[in-house]
Amino acid sequence: MTAQPLVRLENIHKSYGAHEVLKGVSLDVCSGEVVCILGPSGSGKSTLLRCINFIEQPTSGLVFVGDEVVGYRRTSDPAHLQQVREGAIARQRSEIGMVFQRFNLFPHMTVLENITHAPRLVRGLSAEAAKAIAKPLLEKVGLAERAAAYPRQLSGGQQQRVAIARALAMEPKLMLFDEPTSALDPELVGEVLKVMKGLAAAGLTMIVVTHEIGFAREVADRVVFVDGGVIVEEGSPAEVIDNPQNPRTQSFLSRVLNQQSNQGAIQQ
Repeated sequence: MTAQPLVRLENIHKSYGAHEVLKGVSLDVCSGEVVCILGPSGSGKSTLLRCINFIEQPTSGLVFVGDEVVGYRRTSDPAHLQQVREGAIARQRSEIGMVFQRFNLFPHMTVLENITHAPRLVRGLSAEAAKAIAKPLLEKVGLAERAAAYPRQLSGGQQQRVAIARALAMEPKLMLFDEPTSALDPELVGEVLKVMKGLAAAGLTMIVVTHEIGFAREVADRVVFVDGGVIVEEGSPAEVIDNPQNPRTQSFLSRVLNQQSNQGAIQQ
């Protein structure tokens, strides 16, 4: 990892009317680091991810990815930033891949067409150049034989793996995962986590919102626990998952681990 963070969040606030969802979140993520974000529903985890790629505009605070301020450009006045147009934001987003809870595949396109669409549209690649990127990615996610299939012909786990390949096709410097296994049947979760573990092992910078505690323990360099729109606790998996210090973290992990233990017993 480098000393200079790839991602820097500076005092991010996000409100919807009078409801403040994020209450001043600051976080650095280094290149090659895997950060897992844990927390109860409604704590602001997904909103934080959406602020990173400017799907949601922070009410205040700044997001830096690399040398750029997401959603803004620098002016001659170092103290002043100017919001950029949607086209420039789309260019910035092209370097930030995101995988959502729902797969959001285009139902009228084949798997291969879903993956090649953005490289052709956003980066202007030819059909052949986009296919040359897509085919190795389909092999990486274990779906090389399903290139001609339509989303309706795939399981939920397969669709999510296509969604991961589609995000990777833009060759992003950062990948965001918003509870990518939460919409899957339990028996399909493992195939998606296996792909994500491979990406982490390859050194891809990842910020993952998840309830999969075992995945976070095994793969994360750092775990961040968010509750009530603030970071309550952060550290290594051994520190936060195995030896949490904050009572809110302790309560959350106890509840989630009990639920996952009960689900495992039922499946057996």
